[in-house]
Amino acid sequence: MRKSIQRREQVSTVFQQRFGGLPALWGRAPGRVDLMGSHTDYNLGHVLTLPIGYDTWIACRPRVDRIVRLFSQNLEAESVFSLDQIQADPQQRWSNYVRGVAAVLLAENFSLQGFDGVIHSTVPMSSGLSSSAALECATATIFEALGGWKLDPVNKALLCQRAENQFVGVNCGILDQYTSCAGHEGCALLLDCRDLSNRPVKLAAGIQVVICDTKFKRELAGSEYGQRRAQCEEGARRLGLKALREIPLPQFIARESELPPEVAKRCRFIVEENDRVLKLAAALRDFDRPAIRQLTAESFQGACELYEIGAPAMHAMMRAMLAAPGVIGARQAGAGFGGCMVAFVEAAQVEAFVAATRTHYSARTGTDPEIYPVTAAAGAGMI
Repeated sequence: MRKSIQRREQVSTVFQQRFGGLPALWGRAPGRVDLMGSHTDYNLGHVLTLPIGYDTWIACRPRVDRIVRLFSQNLEAESVFSLDQIQADPQQRWSNYVRGVAAVLLAENFSLQGFDGVIHSTVPMSSGLSSSAALECATATIFEALGGWKLDPVNKALLCQRAENQFVGVNCGILDQYTSCAGHEGCALLLDCRDLSNRPVKLAAGIQVVICDTKFKRELAGSEYGQRRAQCEEGARRLGLKALREIPLPQFIARESELPPEVAKRCRFIVEENDRVLKLAAALRDFDRPAIRQLTAESFQGACELYEIGAPAMHAMMRAMLAAPGVIGARQAGAGFGGCMVAFVEAAQVEAFVAATRTHYSARTGTDPEIYPVTAAAGAGMI
């Protein structure tokens, strides 16, 4: 609570310096970490996801015109646009997540109002914790409040996803925006990406989720993410499926030879990973340590060998996490290619785990990582 008050005071000071006066409205949306389910979302599968307490705030004051004037406190950068002529900004690309949400909402005939806004985020950028989705969902929340209308969380997530797909140009699945909009405080979400339903999953007492940031930055739009998605779609098409979610593992194994070798590897990972999501949800609920360790190890191995989304920093962090006291299991987070990892740790040994992992990783890489425990946070809303 004290940190939250200090943060609010700091953002208010910046707002006053940039715009004069104080903000009238505050919106927020959390980042997320996937506990199991890498790349299963755009294959209409299951994901076990956790909205985290690291979030993006927008402090704003309405304007009488149609101008949106933004200042990113993290980047110390400003961007201005008109709601009557929304175009992408090639210089301040971070603002395109706000612009894109505005464009999509206008296309759906929602009434939008201009505002002055200061953006402040505690979600690390380019780390796989969905800083972009948090900004999109916080933006939609602010436009809701200013316009006097309300979206249900799933529709808000879908519109924010469309903004990232069509305006920003990243062909992401629904996972990030859904988690940020529909999160439940104190619970992970078992998300079914086919029908967009979810079931809250409470982790057993004694299990602490710890994020381990390799500090190896990744750019989703410039990565091989799009290629992986295209390969999965090709595999589904060749197998006569709408999505890979539809085929059980035994049936896939029987037909795997019908696919080109590289496409087969990508598809096998997705089919196996989708099955692991359901198993891990049960293992975390029941505190089944052997199952947690095995499932997370299989996920990381498959991500590296079948989906090929690893990076040297990820391997170094995995070795550090698995050598630390209190670790139950560990795996990749986000889309891979660097960024964050996630560990399940005995709650009583978190401090020792953090210290040992940081020391081990720093000694191997020369990079000081960010390692911190997280808890489940509520979805997007007004502060």
